[in-house]
Amino acid sequence: MTTTFETQRAALADVVAIPVTPFAEDGTVDPGTYRALLRRLLDGGITTLTPNGNTGEFYALTPEERRLVTELTIEEAGGRSVILVGVGHDVPTAVASARHARELGAQMVMVHQPVHPYVSQSGWVDYHRAIAEAVPELGVVPYIRNAQLTGARLAELADACPNVIGVKYAVPDASRFAAFARDAGLERFVWVAGLAEPYAPSYFSAGATGFTSGLVNVAPSVSLNMIEALRSGDYPTAMKVWEQIRRFEELRARNGSANNVTVVKEALASLGLCRREVRPPSRTLPESERAEVAAIAAGWSI
Repeated sequence: MTTTFETQRAALADVVAIPVTPFAEDGTVDPGTYRALLRRLLDGGITTLTPNGNTGEFYALTPEERRLVTELTIEEAGGRSVILVGVGHDVPTAVASARHARELGAQMVMVHQPVHPYVSQSGWVDYHRAIAEAVPELGVVPYIRNAQLTGARLAELADACPNVIGVKYAVPDASRFAAFARDAGLERFVWVAGLAEPYAPSYFSAGATGFTSGLVNVAPSVSLNMIEALRSGDYPTAMKVWEQIRRFEELRARNGSANNVTVVKEALASLGLCRREVRPPSRTLPESERAEVAAIAAGWSI
C-alpha cells in the first residue's frame, strides 16, 4: 500500500517548533525541565515538534543525549504532536537515528545539512537517498542551507524516494527560494520557511505554508498569531507580529547567528523556565546584554 503522508504534510504546514535542550547545573541534559518546556508548548497549541534541531543544540549533544531527547519528546507528546526528529552527521549515524525515531513512533525525520567541506550536488542526493531509503515509512524533510543546490536535484531525490515530502529551506534569499521551489515542484513538497518568523512573510508569499521557530519556546501565542495571519493572507497583521519580534530575532542573528540559541535560553531563564547555559561553541550572554532580552520577553503576552 502506498503511503500518502497526509498527516505529516499537514503537520509541516504549521509552526514547526524547535525545542531547546535545557541543561542541569552539572551540565547534563535536564529531563524534568525539558518535559516541562514541551508541556508548555503543547498546552500553548503547538502540534509539530522537532527534537534535535539546531535550537536544541543538535551538534553539541552526544549520540546518547540525542537519543534521550528523542525519547523524552515522544513520551511527553503522547500523541498530542507530530514528531519530526532531527538526524544527521555521517550516513550510518543518521540512519541509526532515523531508525531509532521510527521504532519510538516518530512520523518524520529532518535531515540536517551535510557538514562536510566538499559537498557535490550529486553527493547531496546520495546522502539523503541513503537515509530516506532506510526509513521508507517516515516522511523525510531535507534541511537546505546550500544556496548552490538546484531544485532539479531535490526533484531527483524525490523521484527515487517518495517519502521525501517536505523541505526546510533556510537560504536567506526569498527570490532564490521562489525559483528553487518552482524548479523542484511547488505542489510536490510542503515548503517550510527554515529561517523562522523573520522570513516567514516573504517566503509565504512565494509558496511556503509553514515555518520553523525557536522563538516559540518563549511565546507560543506570538508564533501562532503569525501563522494564522499568513494562512488567511493577512500580511498587514503578519507584519505587525514581525515588528513585535524583530528586535529579538535581530539579537539572535547578530554576529552570524552566534547567539541564536543563547538569546532563546536567556529569555526562558528570565521567565524562570530553564537555565541559561548553552554548550560551546555557543556562549551565554554577558550580564550587560541580558536585561534587553528579559524586557522583550516580559513584554509579550505569555
